[in-house]
Amino acid sequence: MQGLIEEEKLNSFNIPMYTPSPAEVKYEVVKEGSFNIDRLEVTEVNWNAYLDETDLSDAFKDGGYNVAKCMRAVAEPLLASYFGEEILDEVFRRYTQIISDRLSKEKNEFVNVTVSLIKP
Repeated sequence: MQGLIEEEKLNSFNIPMYTPSPAEVKYEVVKEGSFNIDRLEVTEVNWNAYLDETDLSDAFKDGGYNVAKCMRAVAEPLLASYFGEEILDEVFRRYTQIISDRLSKEKNEFVNVTVSLIKP
């Protein structure tokens, strides 16, 4: 990461993550057979949760900052244990800049799949 992290160490870091489609979730629940789907919903959540709000304090107006703080809360322990804590402030400062830039150019959303299961 541009002088902060050795390239070899960066390339060996991996957080395995897979986001299934609603059809895949439904298929797996049906295949497993222990539950029936009561409800399956897909929602889109804007990365900048405060985008449509008015009268916000300055602390909430920077969507990049808000997204970066949320991601830091999730990823910091993993990154600290692998790369060391001394780089984290700079990594997330740069990440905030990147996200702020993206949010200024396009609308970005998280897609959530929520499932309610019941016993047959």
